[in-house]
Amino acid sequence: MHYSSAFLAIAPLASALVLPGTTPDCTSFAQSLQLSDYNATYLNATQYAAKSVSGYGVYNAIPFCEVYASISYGSNNTLVFATWLPSRKAYEDRFMAVGNGGMAGTIDYYGMITQLNAGMGFAVAGGNAGHLASENNDGGGAPGVYIPYLHDEEQVTAWIHDAISLYTPAAKALVAAYYGHGARHAYYDGCSTGGAQGFALAQYHPELFDGIIAGSPGNWYSHLALSFLWNAQHTASNASKLSQETLNFIANATLDACDLNDGVADRLIENPLSCNFTIDSLACNLTATNSSTCLTLAQLEAAKAIYAGPVHSDSGTQLYPGFDIGSESSWLYQEGLLSNAFSVPILQSLVYDILSYDASTFNWASDVADLDAKAGTLIDEIDPDLSAFKNCGGKLLVTQGWADAYNAATWPIQHLEQVENFFDGSVAEWFRLFMVPGGGHCGAAAAYKNVPTTYHTVAKLVQWVEGGDAPEEVLSKNPPDGSSRTRKLCPWPATARYASGDVDDWNSYMCE
Repeated sequence: MHYSSAFLAIAPLASALVLPGTTPDCTSFAQSLQLSDYNATYLNATQYAAKSVSGYGVYNAIPFCEVYASISYGSNNTLVFATWLPSRKAYEDRFMAVGNGGMAGTIDYYGMITQLNAGMGFAVAGGNAGHLASENNDGGGAPGVYIPYLHDEEQVTAWIHDAISLYTPAAKALVAAYYGHGARHAYYDGCSTGGAQGFALAQYHPELFDGIIAGSPGNWYSHLALSFLWNAQHTASNASKLSQETLNFIANATLDACDLNDGVADRLIENPLSCNFTIDSLACNLTATNSSTCLTLAQLEAAKAIYAGPVHSDSGTQLYPGFDIGSESSWLYQEGLLSNAFSVPILQSLVYDILSYDASTFNWASDVADLDAKAGTLIDEIDPDLSAFKNCGGKLLVTQGWADAYNAATWPIQHLEQVENFFDGSVAEWFRLFMVPGGGHCGAAAAYKNVPTTYHTVAKLVQWVEGGDAPEEVLSKNPPDGSSRTRKLCPWPATARYASGDVDDWNSYMCE
């Protein structure tokens, strides 16, 4: 999987001679492409047989033609994207674009191969979000490290707002040229940063996709970074640190209190918002010193801060939701790692442009306005007015794990409520949120190995878009523990409640 650094200039329009019912020769087809109308330049093409390409250990089930091209944008920037074109026999007139994770800079080949193998007949495309990880600290932020793309406003805007829209018209043109006609429907699937990119598509580019899946969405990215910083500051001292042992102790106490709320003893909380648990019940007595079996005052205050989420120090306004009951075992990354990877680089490079800026001095009143003005305008996608997307007939399916180690789980709930308030009522006709009990960030949570991590959202989205069947439930399967357990995911605010039968079979639950 590679692309050439040599650019081949080509003429306008994506067109190639394709005989009806035939699959073109990959290389000949690609070399005849004309993409200049899309600011695109052909790079190279390769035909792959089935089971010859691997994405994180998963091989392609069907053969495909891979075409690389680049998009010129802004003053002097380039985005590279790949389009995978399955054989005509496997293609069902559907186009699927995939998003990015984290700071991006690479193409999500695992996401592409997942969609190619989905059995839905997709031609698949993915891009690098307009910058290279290899030129940006290998795609990871760190304090005091110069991250070039965060100093280029065009690349920052491309990162989330325009990452998918920049290459999608050209990728669609490739598909139309290869098969002799355009795809009947266009879909998008992304998680984390990719979830934010999904909301960016709905907000800024509503005409491009018929259906969007946005998983664990970081679409209030600037304030998600504030959440990381807040949690890091409240666990910064030795006294307030929460070890993994202590976090597991807290999580087990919440499960003891609320496991049975859904009618099943499975060490899982179906709806943490219905759990009546008070962390003060875990306080150490005056003589206790072992904080693995009780919480000291400093640890209690740290945990309460993480539950509460960041607040404006002057007004008391909540700046981002806190984490939920039952997610405690996933908090370790919140104690500095995520702040160092995201919050500090954003403040040092994007907000203040001072690599020596000390994030511990962040003022939770006056400095919030700096963040909103210099980062929020470029990387947030939180406008509740999605009228254009709705009017285009678009469908938006969002997933969020209750035990997400990165994103506070109630943020997608709050944003859904903001959208509902804007539209003065339910938006279930075109926007549905599915919460995942025990679910982690874009999949498994380390402490919940019994929770299925494959969500059958793509098939549901296709049925919704093409058949008008709004998803009333989603099957989840393949838990990390290797069992055959399946669970039912429900459209919020409904939750799954056990009815009868095998507790490990999703058919034994009802959404109510």
